[in-house]
Amino acid sequence: MLTLLSAVFIGISVTMILTLVGLSDGMLGEIAARSKGTGADILVRPPGSSVLAYSGAMPQGIVGVVRATPHVAMATGTLVQSIGNFDSITGINLEEFNRLSGGLKYLDGGPFNQPGDLVIDEVYANAKKLHVGDFTKEKDLGMKWRVSGIVQQGMLSRMFASIDYLQDHYSQKGNVSVIYVKVDDPANIAGVIDELKNKLVDYKIFRMDEFVSLISVDSVPLLKQFTRVVIGLGVVIGFLVVFLAMYMAVLERTREIGILKALGASPGYIMGILLREAVILAIIGTIVGILLTFGTRSVIHVFAPTWTTSIVKSWWPRAGLIALAASLVGAIYPGLKAARQDAIEALSYD
Repeated sequence: MLTLLSAVFIGISVTMILTLVGLSDGMLGEIAARSKGTGADILVRPPGSSVLAYSGAMPQGIVGVVRATPHVAMATGTLVQSIGNFDSITGINLEEFNRLSGGLKYLDGGPFNQPGDLVIDEVYANAKKLHVGDFTKEKDLGMKWRVSGIVQQGMLSRMFASIDYLQDHYSQKGNVSVIYVKVDDPANIAGVIDELKNKLVDYKIFRMDEFVSLISVDSVPLLKQFTRVVIGLGVVIGFLVVFLAMYMAVLERTREIGILKALGASPGYIMGILLREAVILAIIGTIVGILLTFGTRSVIHVFAPTWTTSIVKSWWPRAGLIALAASLVGAIYPGLKAARQDAIEALSYD
C-alpha cells in the first residue's frame, strides 16, 4: 500500500508539471493562432510594449501614417481593454477589420450596431451560456453588454465591440493598442517594415510570423518563473515521497537485509536493490502522472472553458526524468542506511 501511495504522489508531482506546461502551451498557442487569423502581415505596437501585454497606447493618428506607406493595402487600429480574469474586449472598426481579415463569421445574430453591443465568439458564448439578445453580467465584464452576435472562434479576440464606444467608455479617446497592417504583396513586407521603422523610430514593429514565434513561455518572465517554481515543487514532492517510502521500506525489511548481508550480500548489492525500487516507483509515478494530466485537462475545460490546455507529449520524457532524479536522490540516504547496517543487529531487529 505504501508503495502504491508513493507512486500516486510522484504522479501528482508529474501532473502538476505537465498541467502547467500544457496550460501555458495551449493558451499561448491560441493567442498565436488568433493573431494569425486577422490576415495581417505586420503589427505595430506602442513603444516599450512587451510581446503579450497590451499595456500602453499610441495615438490613433499613427494609423494614417501607416496607411500612407507605399505598398500598404490596409491598416486598422484596435483597442484592447482588459476586464480582468485574463479576459479582454477588443475594440475594432468593423468595416476596416472585415476588409483586413475577410470578415467575422457569424453563427448567430450580427454585428454591433449600437452603443453597448458586444460580439462574442462561440467559446465564450458556451462558457457563459449566452445567446444573442442576452445581457452579460456586470461582474464579468465591468458593465452590462448586449450580445448582438456570436462568431466562430480563432480571429483575434473572444469579444469585440465598437472601438469608438470602447474609447469613450474607458477614457481612451484617440488611442489604439495595436495596428494591424496588410501589404499588397508578400514580397513587399520587408520593405514596408523598413519604411515603417524609419517613420516610427521608437515603435515595436513585427512581421506576423516573427511575432507568432515570440509567443512562448520564455517571452513571459512571470510565467517562466512560475513554471520553474512548480517544477521545483514537483522535484521536492518526489524527493520527500521517495525518501519516506524508501526509509519505511528499510525499517520494514531490516531482518531481510540482515539475512542478505549474512549470506554475503555486499553494501553495493543492498544499495542497488533499493535504487532499482526507486526507479520503478518513478516509472509508475510518471505513467500515473501522464494519465492524470488528461483528467486535469477535462476538469479545466469544465471549470474554465475559455482556457485552452494542450497535452504536450514532448514534456513526458522531461517530467519522467525529473521524477526519476527526485526518486534517486530521495533513495540515497535510506539506501546508504540499509547498506551500512550491521548484519547481527539487523537479524535481531523485531
